[in-house]
Amino acid sequence: MIEFASSTYTYILGCSATRKAVIIDPVLETAHRDAQIIRELDLDLMYGLNTHVHADHVTGTAVLKTVRLAKLSSSKFKIPESLVPQAFPSMKSVLAASSGGKADLHVKEGDKIKFGHEHLDVLATPGHTDGCISYVSHAHRMVFTGDALLIRGCGRTDFQQGNPRTLYRSISDKIFTLPDDYLVYVGHNYEGILQSSVGEEKKYNPRLTKSEEDFVKIMKELNLDYPKQIVQYGKNNEAH
Repeated sequence: MIEFASSTYTYILGCSATRKAVIIDPVLETAHRDAQIIRELDLDLMYGLNTHVHADHVTGTAVLKTVRLAKLSSSKFKIPESLVPQAFPSMKSVLAASSGGKADLHVKEGDKIKFGHEHLDVLATPGHTDGCISYVSHAHRMVFTGDALLIRGCGRTDFQQGNPRTLYRSISDKIFTLPDDYLVYVGHNYEGILQSSVGEEKKYNPRLTKSEEDFVKIMKELNLDYPKQIVQYGKNNEAH
C-alpha cells in the first residue's frame, strides 16, 4: 500500500492459520485506511513495526493502537464512537532500541517478531539513521529494508545521525549477504516500482556497485534539501 504525499510503502503481513498480523511502516494519514483493510481481511493486528524514526512523515502506529471502527449496520441509529471498542486492543508498537524513540517494544538484531505461525527476524541496518532495522522473512524469502536499501538507491545520510560508511557496510555485509532471490520491499519509491531483489540490487544499484570510498564520496556530494517538516515529524515519531 502507498501513501502518496511521501511515497511511503506500508506492508501488512498475516498468518493464514491464526489470522495474526503485523503492519510495517504505517503512515498517519492512511492509518484509518489500513485499519479498514486489516478488518476486512479478518486479521488480528499484533504489532506495528517501524523500520526507523521517520523524517518525512508521521508514523500511524499511535492511531492504529486506538482506532475504533464501527461495524456496518443497516440501523438508522448511529453508535456513539465512545461505545465502539478499539479495533486492535492488543497491538504493540515496535522500534529499534538504538533509535532513541519510545515504543511498546524495543528490538535489536537477532530478535524475532512472532505473529501466529509466522515470524520476522530483526536485522540492524544503521547508516540512514542510527536506529534503522530491516525485517527478514526467511520462510517467504523476503526482506523489508525501510530507507536503508532502496530500489536502485539508498537512504540519505546527511541528518538523523546518518553515516555513509555505516550504511554501505550495513547493506553490503548484511542485506547483500542474503540469497540473491530474496525479494526486497523498500520504504519508498518515487517511480511506483513495488519490489526488487537482493541479486538485482547487487548487480544494478548505481551507488552500491561502487567501492566503499566511492560510495562515501557520492553520498557526501548529494547536497539534498532537507525534508520540509523534519523537526515536527522527528518529534512525533520519537513517541509511539
